[in-house]
Amino acid sequence: MQAAYICNDSQPSALVRDMVLAPTVTLFGDTLDLARMARDCEASGLVTRGARPLASLLDGHGVVLGDVIYVETLHPSGADFAALVRLDDRATRAGAEVVVATTTAGLEGVFGSFERARTQFLVDPTPAERLVALGIALARVPGRRVRELDEADRLAMLRLTQEVARLAARLDRLALPLGSDHPDSQLGRLASPGIGYRVGEDRDLLRKPRVPLPDPRLVYQIIRQRRLRDRYFESELFADPAWDILLDLTAARAEHRRVSVTSLCIAAAVPATTGLRWIAQMTEAGILLRELDPDDKRRAFITLSDPVADAMARYFDELGKDAAKLI
Repeated sequence: MQAAYICNDSQPSALVRDMVLAPTVTLFGDTLDLARMARDCEASGLVTRGARPLASLLDGHGVVLGDVIYVETLHPSGADFAALVRLDDRATRAGAEVVVATTTAGLEGVFGSFERARTQFLVDPTPAERLVALGIALARVPGRRVRELDEADRLAMLRLTQEVARLAARLDRLALPLGSDHPDSQLGRLASPGIGYRVGEDRDLLRKPRVPLPDPRLVYQIIRQRRLRDRYFESELFADPAWDILLDLTAARAEHRRVSVTSLCIAAAVPATTGLRWIAQMTEAGILLRELDPDDKRRAFITLSDPVADAMARYFDELGKDAAKLI
């Protein structure tokens, strides 16, 4: 397929300028609607390099990748998964941003195929969700012209960051004794991480007596109570996917049960694409960990990091103490 460039034929100088300054996007997928995606790319300030089938990543012809790579694979096959693994490696080495759209049925294999590249996952996305994902990818491309996202998108991204920061601050307070003046008390903070931040560097926290995880039946009761609100009120009033994710993973850890990314998206009680964004943000912050299935490399599980699991245990321990005071 010939490369398609977004341009105005009456202004060739503008084309040259955009090809130099604007980030480029490469499109992959056999079911891709190039015209639709070209419009989305144009709205995000991107220049398309063209569209190719996923198999072209395996044929050895050296497909040149753009700054942003958009993949649409609705019914991925084994060959598609192999192509995605190759793309994960190439995008990582090239420093390219990746956006992958798939279906709920294909999510497990698609998610498991990407281990290192910075990737946004979309599930049955709407045109608006694709546009937001491309805008986020565009904002991450270094040294390029960035078109500002509209007000609604910027507010949504800001809310996501603030919610994770608020959650991290809450967990931080639980992880350390109230009023602690230990000189290393800041090392275990789960606030938004800076460069060089690594969860688990607070060895003082690891030396404290470990509080056991709560009875998973209690956690499930709390989850059921949270869902009960949806019968009487609009669910959007109580959307708190980060806390729902932590509750589900806490119960799973107490039961020694592994949780797939699809299952965790359902537990988040928000659309799958939104749940995936929260999972990615919390993983980047060190709150969650990604573990590959040793029996199936195309499958990945999500778990709590040890400091966060300890914080959740202390949280439920405090709840139990407060409940005992009322008896």
